[in-house]
Amino acid sequence: MTARVLSGRELAAAIRAETATRAALLAEAGTPVTLAVVVATADEAGAWYVRSIAAAAAKVGITCDVVDLGPDAAPETIRGTLAALSADDAVHGIILQTPLPDGAVPADLAGAIVFGKDVDGANPLSLGRLAAGLPAFAPATAEAVVAILDHHGIELRGRRVTVIGRSTVVGKPAAHLLLDRDATVTVCHSRTKDLAGSTSTADVLVAAVGRAGLITAEHVAPGAVVVDVGTNPTADGGLVGDVDAVSVAPVAGALTPVPGGVGPVTTALLLNHTVRAAAST
Repeated sequence: MTARVLSGRELAAAIRAETATRAALLAEAGTPVTLAVVVATADEAGAWYVRSIAAAAAKVGITCDVVDLGPDAAPETIRGTLAALSADDAVHGIILQTPLPDGAVPADLAGAIVFGKDVDGANPLSLGRLAAGLPAFAPATAEAVVAILDHHGIELRGRRVTVIGRSTVVGKPAAHLLLDRDATVTVCHSRTKDLAGSTSTADVLVAAVGRAGLITAEHVAPGAVVVDVGTNPTADGGLVGDVDAVSVAPVAGALTPVPGGVGPVTTALLLNHTVRAAAST
């Protein structure tokens, strides 16, 4: 058995096409869409992600302003920058790229992003509303997990879904989104005992840890659907996921590739959130 490949490229292209159309209409009406990305890190994975956002934004008619504060920026500087962008009517979406400098707490700083411009669901207010089932922009990566499963016709209602990772960027919001789809959700993390015992009974397994090759065949039930959220840079400039695809592919029923799976959908959704935020102003 070889796992079916759950590519995200076709879905991302469809989302981008819709986004480009909406961005063009907004520009014609006098509202050119602008996304601001605040960076305070020298992390290469983060830099790769920011470059991909900027390139994708340009293709759909969205201006992407990268505000690089440097890896030693003080929390007060970051917070002040986010507050200023929140007050700028010309900016419609704001992202705070992580990781952040030592002493900077993401949740504290993300609270400076006004709710309506929080297009990556980083503000604790957005996360709270998501958990309560109220309208909010979900973190784009978490939303991409559900979107790619929907696109490929993977049923979630009543299915056993295990999410590995409890970050507020992916793990926790993904769990809430999956619960909203009537899945039975288990969340595993670094303190989970017998990880393979918890994951190997899942119908759908979502790996969102940030450790290259952590998930191997022993963690996967035969025929399970595996969503690999990991984007771990390699020495040669490439990317690998959290899943050891070589060992997992013969066991799983379906597997998202890295790159080309969750990543493109995440970027496409982020830009789609931005035009939606611009349309609501």
